[in-house]
Amino acid sequence: MAGPQCCASPPQLDPGAGIGRVETFQHLSAYVTASPDAKAGVILISDILGFEAPKLRKLADKVAAAGYFVVVPDFFYGDPFILGSGDNPFAGVQDWLKRHEKAKAFEDSTKVIEVLKSRGISAIGAAGFCWGAKVVVELAKGEVLKAGVLLHPSLLTVDDIKVVKAPLAILGAEIDESSPPELVQQFGAILSEKPEVDSFVKIYPGVAHGWTVRYDENDEVAVKNAEEAHVDMLEWLNKYVN
Repeated sequence: MAGPQCCASPPQLDPGAGIGRVETFQHLSAYVTASPDAKAGVILISDILGFEAPKLRKLADKVAAAGYFVVVPDFFYGDPFILGSGDNPFAGVQDWLKRHEKAKAFEDSTKVIEVLKSRGISAIGAAGFCWGAKVVVELAKGEVLKAGVLLHPSLLTVDDIKVVKAPLAILGAEIDESSPPELVQQFGAILSEKPEVDSFVKIYPGVAHGWTVRYDENDEVAVKNAEEAHVDMLEWLNKYVN
């Protein structure tokens, strides 16, 4: 499910954030940051707040520094979810979700992969945050990804996890209404019954949904767990995407 936690602590969007650049991938704008001579790529798929979130781009730069060609596409075409005013700032999210369905994002993500391959990127992984995790799972059901990472996922079902083919890591928060620890552990149990699919599941204590890219820099627990999740994500990608 998608709930108010999906928009908690929203970032101040900044189109100039990061050390990379914005390019056009076919018809999509995308933040691109890359290690020189990278032959492996990583697609980072944002939460509903979009690809201009500074901490998401900071993480993209960190992944690039580890040796990857990193792309953060704007799957929302300049239309990230903007919180409303008043008593229920989350009120418009259902209409927003109808405008940005997973099928379109999946289609767009395959086009991003085509562009990466045309540039000589031979191995590709993907990581998705909240809404973006759903797109990663759709990709992981096929043969296009070497590995996927889901960070505080939302909108996922048990049936989605049952048909995953690519190695998958799921990084969940202890305080999460969208994917509570019990559901994340259920996902892990399903994956553990699939010996052909390697998996890694971890719940980070004391943090809430969204913490990996929307942590409060003054919250030592959130910062520590965000950095730990970033390391775990990179280790998983390094294991398979090369």
